[in-house]
Amino acid sequence: MGLLPGNSRPAPRARLGDMIFSRVAGPEGPGNRARIHDTPGPRWFGPERPIRRVHGDASMFIGGLTALLLQSLHPLAMAAVAAHSGFRGDPWGRLQRTSTFLAVTTYGPADSAQAACERVRAVHDSVRGTTSEGQTYAAADPHLLCWVHVAEVDSFLRAHQRYGARPLDDDECDAYVADAARIASALGVPDPPMDRAGLTERLTAYRGELRATGEARSTARFLLLNPPLPLLARLPYAVIAANAVSLLPGWASRALWLPRVPPAEGVCVRPLGVAVTAGIRWALTPPRDAA
Repeated sequence: MGLLPGNSRPAPRARLGDMIFSRVAGPEGPGNRARIHDTPGPRWFGPERPIRRVHGDASMFIGGLTALLLQSLHPLAMAAVAAHSGFRGDPWGRLQRTSTFLAVTTYGPADSAQAACERVRAVHDSVRGTTSEGQTYAAADPHLLCWVHVAEVDSFLRAHQRYGARPLDDDECDAYVADAARIASALGVPDPPMDRAGLTERLTAYRGELRATGEARSTARFLLLNPPLPLLARLPYAVIAANAVSLLPGWASRALWLPRVPPAEGVCVRPLGVAVTAGIRWALTPPRDAA
């Protein structure tokens, strides 16, 4: 990133971008970024693929939070996260691991992407248990993996279409779902949906299994109301959180007891979401004349 002319200190834009990047990518972020983008070799996705546009856009800040809220509505997925992920004790660490995985599989060399998926599968193999209601779960269960996948892809895509710098056209939306299916297959998801119609159909098929447990509602409160952030970052995060909730289906926000005022969403919430997303995008994008 560039420096202010005649000033040895980083420009405010660079400082803000570095602060955001360090939160999302962690202390190993710069090294990981160099390895992901600079290591030669074939990639799963070429520069023209829509998954690169979606996963590289600031709309992911909203879409990622929406995905977590939606995924929590499957009681078995929520039980696995609550018991094994440690997200309350180390929320930034979990975010950093997730963002690194997305970066490696989206932009990294094919062998690194495959290795990242194999590491995740190894972790999933060790995650199993019983819910408070006596149901057994296993993170490697293909049915549960598919729910996590379709909830994530749907959330990322809807966030991009609403807040992304360059929304996808219809064919590109289908291509994004197909791109994401490549990663899902490597993670053990059988027959992932390949287009938006298939994605919608698969989401609908899970509807009867979804409900908000006490753990899900507690997680929603933690994610939306108690972020481990400095005071100055609380307001933009509140905007991100409000917009993440606005992307949820109505039944999902009601199940999680998340208040919504639809008229205000169009007049206030969404414009603020567009503005905050644009600000994050500005901070993270190097100026055109940067060295």
